[in-house]
Amino acid sequence: MKHALSIKDLHKTYEGRKVALSGVDLDIEEGEFFAFLGPNGAGKTTLISITCGLVQKTKGKIIVQGHDVDTEGDDAKLHIGLVPQEFNADIFTKVEDILYIQAGYYGVSRKEAKPQVEMLLEKLSLKDKRNNTPMELSGGMKRRLMIARSLVHKPTFLFLDEPSAGVDVELRLEMWKFLRELNESGVTIVLTTHYLEEAEKLCKRIAIINKGEIKRIGTMDEVRGGRPLEEVYLEITA
Repeated sequence: MKHALSIKDLHKTYEGRKVALSGVDLDIEEGEFFAFLGPNGAGKTTLISITCGLVQKTKGKIIVQGHDVDTEGDDAKLHIGLVPQEFNADIFTKVEDILYIQAGYYGVSRKEAKPQVEMLLEKLSLKDKRNNTPMELSGGMKRRLMIARSLVHKPTFLFLDEPSAGVDVELRLEMWKFLRELNESGVTIVLTTHYLEEAEKLCKRIAIINKGEIKRIGTMDEVRGGRPLEEVYLEITA
């Protein structure tokens, strides 16, 4: 299988000598649905941010869909969609326009983007909100908008950083259904989550990360080792 993401010896030390990542090695195959589990401050968001070119690494090598992020960063970014933890779209711009503007950042014209925009508005139940601004959306609707925005340029690799944090059960189940369909269409998905059930329901492989290091990685059965996932997680992150 071809690697969608390959990370070798990744380190990140912030000012004040705070170590966020310490020698992370990771390979994710094309078409995988993969989860990072770990407490706040474990290094999950830092790893995603470095891969997406938002944070400078201290040391290491990252290859996304065959493109080295150091020497082919623009090519790597074309393959990546990112749903961040925090809502970061212009609250005064209409939902539909947010999607078209995002497409434009990737060189996709309004005409070319229209079928994808319409599909995302439909699939994520945003069609009736297309002329609303984010100020008029609920927290769950804002989350859907962030997912739609991340997919408007048809990335092959999607990062979701705490995608269901703060959303109700109904939306969470709808989101899971959409993400399964997306993964089945060939998109590689990596999510970070505090919900162990979310990882168990969606992902074939998981990694538990703590204090900047991957402590355990493998299939769900390999990580659990015959024990409840919650028990293993609490033991590793204690």
